Amino acid sequence: MKNIAAIILAAGEGTRMKSSLPKVLHNICGKPMLEYLIDNVKSIGIDKVIVIVGHKAGLVKKEICGIKCIKQSELLGTGDAVSKVRSILLKDNKIDNVLVLYGDTPLLSQGIIKKLIEKHVSSNAGATLLTAQLKNPTGYGRVIRSSSNKIVKIVEELDASIYEKVIEEINVGVYCFNKRALFYGLEKIRPDNKKEEYYLTDTIEALTKSNILVESITTNDAEEFLGVNTRAELGKAELVMRKRILDRIMDGGVTVIDPNNTYIEHDAEIKKDTIIYPYTFIETNVKIGSNCSIGPFARLRPGTVIGDKVGIGNFVEIVRSSIGQETKIRHQCYIGDTVIGKNVNIGAGTIVANYDGREKHKTVIEDNAFIGTGTILIAPVKVGKGAVTGAGSVVTRNKDVPAGKTVVGIPARLLNKYKK
Repeated sequence: MKNIAAIILAAGEGTRMKSSLPKVLHNICGKPMLEYLIDNVKSIGIDKVIVIVGHKAGLVKKEICGIKCIKQSELLGTGDAVSKVRSILLKDNKIDNVLVLYGDTPLLSQGIIKKLIEKHVSSNAGATLLTAQLKNPTGYGRVIRSSSNKIVKIVEELDASIYEKVIEEINVGVYCFNKRALFYGLEKIRPDNKKEEYYLTDTIEALTKSNILVESITTNDAEEFLGVNTRAELGKAELVMRKRILDRIMDGGVTVIDPNNTYIEHDAEIKKDTIIYPYTFIETNVKIGSNCSIGPFARLRPGTVIGDKVGIGNFVEIVRSSIGQETKIRHQCYIGDTVIGKNVNIGAGTIVANYDGREKHKTVIEDNAFIGTGTILIAPVKVGKGAVTGAGSVVTRNKDVPAGKTVVGIPARLLNKYKK
């Protein structure tokens, strides 16, 4: 698909979100909704991606660093937004077709995008759009067809007559255009509507009036085109995406005891025969090995790597840490910026104090160590192979515990110093 460019419209203010953050940067399962669209079009082989930015453009550009952005200074409508790339695309002789998406539809799948493009290319159409049939089409543009079932135009909700409003076929808002047909259509449109904006949808009527073929495909999956305009819709999108993530993980051989109460973000990697118990939160950039037991009520934060056959129990929080195979962290612990070896036991209530008020420090716990209940490890510190900390010990910074030794007390001291 090297001859296709993708334009993603992300300039809107998103006022109904009632947020200081641009709408397209709100996270869904740990990832900004705009990035789902960017990743999906790239994954099907589209290299040329252009994002139209407007409201708080600087924040959007910073988030999607490396993606070409063009600013729509005045928000004059979707047609005006797409016209901003005219000179770039007309100069690029390698581009024949243009995919246009809205940045607030993060649930669009790679499959439906690919199907739309394939239909467009095979039919040699001037434009191909994605439509759906809805019993309650309120809020969507209606697809108007001729008596021979050919698409004639799209009428937006605000401009539709009472007869057009009863039409149940709606425009989803995903398009593939022949490049020259797109810019021909954009030249023809005018802001003759109640919003006084340049509608991209008006290009469809401009093309059909010039006898340029407009085709369509239909989706029956309403989740595909859920637009996120409010916090409630953001919550709905989160539920759908979370189910997709959980389905993918379970299909890979992981047991999730209660999918309705398990929260796993988009890029978590979990190997087969691991069991995830309820009320577990697994955030971005977390990797979990095979045959592990995680939860209930566990929280694994970014930068956590869990080896095989590890047990993570209730009320355990781990961040930016690696846990070696067969290690057990069963109850009420905080582990931060720590490297833990193999076959280590971390007792209930253990705290790694990694932050000194200015910066965070590393802790190392080597293989076969035994950390007693209620131990506090003040980083930076190292616990050697096979070492033991007694219950309630406070191991202070830079006071490493030698391999094979036992420390107790506050501050922790070598136990053998008190032997006669």
